[in-house]
Amino acid sequence: MTSTSSAAGARATVYGYPRQGPDRELKKAIEGYWKGRVGADALREAAAQLRRANWQQLADAGIHEVPTGDFSYYDHVLDTSVMVGAIPARHRAAVEADTLDGYFAMARGTQDVAPLEMTKWFDTNYHYLVPELGPDTAFTADSAKQVAELKEALALGLTARPVLVGPITYLLLAKPAPGVLADFEPLTLLDRLLPVYAEVLSDLRAAGAQWVQLDEPALVQDQPRAVLNAAARAYWEPGRLTDRPQLLVASYFDRLGDALPVLAKAPIDGLALDFTGPAAANLGDLAAVGGLPGKRLVAGVVDGRNVWINDLGKSTATLATLLGLADRVDVAASCSLLHVPLDAAAERDVDTQVARWLAFARQKTAEVVTLARGLTGGAGSIAGQLAANRADLLSRATSALTHDPAVRARCAAVSEADARRSLRYTERAVAQRSRLGLPLLPTTTIGSFPQTTELRTVRADLRSGRIDAEGYEKRIEAEIREVISFQEKTGIDVLVHGEPERNDMVQYFAEQLSGYLATRHGWVQSYGTRYVRPPILAGDISRPDPMTVRWTRYAQSLTSRPVKGMLTGPVTMLAWSFVRDDQPLADTARQVALALRDEVNDLEAAGSSVIQVDEPALRETLPLPRAGHEAYLAWATQAFRLTTGGVRPDTQIHTHMCYAEFGDILQAIDDLDADVISLEAARSHMQVADELARAGYPREVGPGVYDIHSPRVPSTEEATALLRKGLDAIPAERLWVNPDCGLKTRGWPEVRTSLEHLVAAAREVRSGLPL
Repeated sequence: MTSTSSAAGARATVYGYPRQGPDRELKKAIEGYWKGRVGADALREAAAQLRRANWQQLADAGIHEVPTGDFSYYDHVLDTSVMVGAIPARHRAAVEADTLDGYFAMARGTQDVAPLEMTKWFDTNYHYLVPELGPDTAFTADSAKQVAELKEALALGLTARPVLVGPITYLLLAKPAPGVLADFEPLTLLDRLLPVYAEVLSDLRAAGAQWVQLDEPALVQDQPRAVLNAAARAYWEPGRLTDRPQLLVASYFDRLGDALPVLAKAPIDGLALDFTGPAAANLGDLAAVGGLPGKRLVAGVVDGRNVWINDLGKSTATLATLLGLADRVDVAASCSLLHVPLDAAAERDVDTQVARWLAFARQKTAEVVTLARGLTGGAGSIAGQLAANRADLLSRATSALTHDPAVRARCAAVSEADARRSLRYTERAVAQRSRLGLPLLPTTTIGSFPQTTELRTVRADLRSGRIDAEGYEKRIEAEIREVISFQEKTGIDVLVHGEPERNDMVQYFAEQLSGYLATRHGWVQSYGTRYVRPPILAGDISRPDPMTVRWTRYAQSLTSRPVKGMLTGPVTMLAWSFVRDDQPLADTARQVALALRDEVNDLEAAGSSVIQVDEPALRETLPLPRAGHEAYLAWATQAFRLTTGGVRPDTQIHTHMCYAEFGDILQAIDDLDADVISLEAARSHMQVADELARAGYPREVGPGVYDIHSPRVPSTEEATALLRKGLDAIPAERLWVNPDCGLKTRGWPEVRTSLEHLVAAAREVRSGLPL
């Protein structure tokens, strides 16, 4: 079923592409639909135009086989739940009434119905909607989306390959539905799910699919024998079907490990493997199992998750080695290009020297095409590109931006004592309670308040010169006064200034740190219609001037209540940036931590009694194989402590995490030595509070009682019930009351009401506690 020539006509392909369009057209169309300004037909046509433009762009660049099915209105895992009929009972009526509105109800919820839980897609900053399954789940095939998009691409005269989330990964990402026992294993539903996948594959074959890709990134994690046996069964049965397209199973983000021989032996037609970073070990592993005789290998040799140019010479050598290990070798990026911005050429403000080092989705596509041409015609056929690439790599390696002697000397002088508070938590807690004088169940928010159109406009006006710095500062001061006044009237105990001056919790700091680059058009999807512009960490990091002190000091001058200083932590500054790949992450983390330490110390000197250093990315940056966990958590927690270790005992250090699975890093959370941690808990029904209690976590905790990623306004009764559930796990003297996350994406009307309900719930529960 595959070609017999290893290098002849090597094909170039990708597994997915940025969905949003060059000017985030998809975001604007969807949000217009939610607000009633865009009709359903207009939304569908806008989406179809974006898909066609993406495919045509890929084909024009030289991609031989374009992906379909990777496009999504919100999330590809949610699309998979629709494809297999796994609609939660509470959403079925909405889906039956209107498929599009029902789809968005699952993603965002309604005032009456909660959405699906949302969490990180492996170790990326993309969020997926968690499937809810139970023993009674009945799967049914709905291949309409996948078939329609395949037909769209084929109608353009393109060779197209549908890309689906594989059955093993889908089940491993799922959780027991509400009301189902927590020990229920969704993987037990595999035999029920496989016939549905077989039906979808048959429908795609009938629609013209020659190949279908099934993505199994979950198999790069350390899986027990039961999962490996399930994978063997999952691909043995479809592989034996007679009326099916050829099957390409893809895995990425790390080394495939024990799952590689399982998939190599399965009766499928090809494997797509990652050969970048730690996944380069797949090369030796593939040789050790005897390669893929008679099968297709798609080699992911261009890193699909960073923004740096590929080392074409190194990739060419890797591809040459792979030629003898499969019947056919084709070239791809290591994973979907969903995780990088669209086009580096759009960044007109980046220094020309640095621009030579950057590759976004379009540039990575060109690299894939170049490498496929070289694999077909030999290195001589791409000699010019190889020479130019060597010059660009040398430029980066020898740049003064990437090596600052003063920064490196300071990092070398760091001692373990620098990363420790002067007193233990139990002693600090006494001093902090005396200084702050807070009630039981103190209320606070996570940091940001709504980022209104007016705020975004005033920042744009400053950039364009329509207002001067004095006018800008007066507008920001007015917003801070409003935020502080609202919090005081509502009765919140520990206030925030609302962050009206900040565009993004990472970008804002990156723009003020040396060694970072900010983009203007480098949007990447975080979830749904939420897009961020991750800054680029290009060189050694230092802090030339204070970054937050001016606004925090002003906010504190307006109130006698404590106002939190707000910073983004060192690991999150790395995880939500495109980090340099030319030195160990631990070294980069130490540089960022020292820069942030200067800011923490300045905030304290300016009078801040509470300082929050957010680390929502601590869990998501955890290496996928367990072998890398210990070393990562050691340097990650040290970086946090290095940031906060210089403050007085009676200064209270908070941290915040959201939308990740925390159960396997509870010891690391303790090792941060923060005084208070706030965590997402509303969608997961206080699961994290129970986990912390079982682990004996000794510090103060704020499990969220308000899900800010949904437009729903929680009632006082709903917040009260969650808070009481939190009290079942965490004693009142250590329990805080707060939303799940920052409020920047929400509107003022819902924020006002939700926070009023949150405070009312805290007061109601507080009134019932013993004095």
